[in-house]
Amino acid sequence: MKEILSHHKSSVIFTVVTLLLGFGYGIYLFGNISAALGVVFILSVLAIVEISLSFDNAVLNAKILKDMDEFWQKMFLTWGLLIAVFGMRLVFPILIVSIAGGVSIFDAVSLAINDQNKYSELLQSSHITIAGFGGAFLMLVALDFFFDVEKDVHWVNVIEKTLSKLGERKSISIVITILSMIFIMSLLEPSDASSFFMAGIWGIVTHEIVKLIGDLIESGNSDEDKNSNLTSSVAKTGLAGFLYLELLDSTLSADGALAALVISKDIFIIAGGLAIGAMFVRSLTVQMVRSGTLNEFKYLEHGAFYAIATLSCIMFASTIIHIPEVITAVLSISFIVAGYYSSVKENKRESL
Repeated sequence: MKEILSHHKSSVIFTVVTLLLGFGYGIYLFGNISAALGVVFILSVLAIVEISLSFDNAVLNAKILKDMDEFWQKMFLTWGLLIAVFGMRLVFPILIVSIAGGVSIFDAVSLAINDQNKYSELLQSSHITIAGFGGAFLMLVALDFFFDVEKDVHWVNVIEKTLSKLGERKSISIVITILSMIFIMSLLEPSDASSFFMAGIWGIVTHEIVKLIGDLIESGNSDEDKNSNLTSSVAKTGLAGFLYLELLDSTLSADGALAALVISKDIFIIAGGLAIGAMFVRSLTVQMVRSGTLNEFKYLEHGAFYAIATLSCIMFASTIIHIPEVITAVLSISFIVAGYYSSVKENKRESL
């Protein structure tokens, strides 16, 4: 309980400090209080966007984190938090702009500060690549859960029991992901289709590399553990679990970074707002791990994986049509809420 309160307190302190810095930054940029308060408002909106888009990420993080030993839990909550807040919300977009625009890191930083419209344009131009990589990676994460032959708790029986049986066919997750990518490719322009497919292949390769690392590290474990799905088995291997969590966070936060451009083009305001959201998502993760929420509400993680599966489909579809971020957020939260509600109903039924 003390650790939970400590993380909540840290999130509140971080939020207050960031909002004060944002106010000062607004004074520096515009020289008046009303504009500075506008910056504070934008920071708050960005934080809400990040939290709403990452709600499923918190549940998934908690599922993996609860199976990791204390050392790697602390690594994720300390160094992992630094990577999430500084690396993914500030450095990662700059790297994307550097690669997409074929410019140096220093030039990308210069664009972010001095030519925000050009910076935003370059970051948006990388959307197809990000969607290809992220969509493929997240689709495999979700399918690994649903095709797990060892899974004996099913939320939507008619779907999950069937998928669990199909999981006996090896590599079915990869086959479905590649077929989905081919379908999307057929609807894209040739140049975009090539970028999308290569990014998707790298998403698949990255997923399989993490899976391989987990298998190698846990090579001394029982055959039963070796045959379990990536999400559960990797969590028990420490380093692989840490890498897996950071990859998940990176993939999910990329969507938020692009969504933030609709609200603001200032890299520092975007980084600050998303960082506030990331802090609260980590606090929520800690609370679920320490309070045993996933054990108490057994369908909560199912809701998270349905949300992840939906997000992967949205990322693929967003290469063809624009899908408002509010739809992504509403769908993600809806699955989590539905899983929670079903868990409460099941707990009452079992108690009777």
